Amino acid sequence: MAGIWRDFVVAVVTALRRRDEQAIADERRRAVERLAEETIRQQRRTTDPPE
Repeated sequence: MAGIWRDFVVAVVTALRRRDEQAIADERRRAVERLAEETIRQQRRTTDPPE
């Protein structure tokens, strides 16, 4: 009986950990996208002639 509870707890902890890892990966992806967009904006400002 204890083995069943242990397996259940391990499954719950694993599921929560995966969700946290996915949230971290999503935040990293959004940060990289924001950095790329800002870098592109800066490059355009320096290469575009002033009006």
